[in-house]
Amino acid sequence: MGNLVLILGVALWAGAHLFKRLAPDRRAALGEAGKGPVALALLASIILMVLGYRWADPVWLWVAPGWMVHLNNLLVFIGFYLFAVSGLKTRLHQKIRHPQLSGFKAWALAHLLVVGTLQGVILFGGLLAWAVIAVISINRAEPDWTRPPEAAGWKEGVAVVAALFAMLVVGQIHGWLGPWPFGGA
Repeated sequence: MGNLVLILGVALWAGAHLFKRLAPDRRAALGEAGKGPVALALLASIILMVLGYRWADPVWLWVAPGWMVHLNNLLVFIGFYLFAVSGLKTRLHQKIRHPQLSGFKAWALAHLLVVGTLQGVILFGGLLAWAVIAVISINRAEPDWTRPPEAAGWKEGVAVVAALFAMLVVGQIHGWLGPWPFGGA
């Protein structure tokens, strides 16, 4: 039951995010009024993913070696950093077309490497697949990319600090709700 709920949650997440790309005329016809239902679908998808993940009996496919936690944390940091790059419009944002989706892919891959259960593959593999499909669909729909204007160099430092802060806060919350993410505990 848990895996089915988890699959429904991942599918709803992907469908809500890809709705604009898969059915652009239909989404455009909804206009501003379409934002509410999409937001509700995304909220429902998160609830389904959390419940499905918690309800699923773990089926172990592999056990990650202890050192993998460090690779996981590096990839998660890169994910947070790329989100900060997007928000701050740093110099790196001029080189990476989809920093948020790239960061999301780093986060999903990090978790896929260390969570060796079937529900981990469903959740993190499914979300990684969605992010890859999202990048491909955006690039096909909008092949021309105008690079953002030159950014101040100091923004990179702010992005690093923001990513470290976010990682520490999210890591602490992660430890309260689930496994300690930094190893050694």
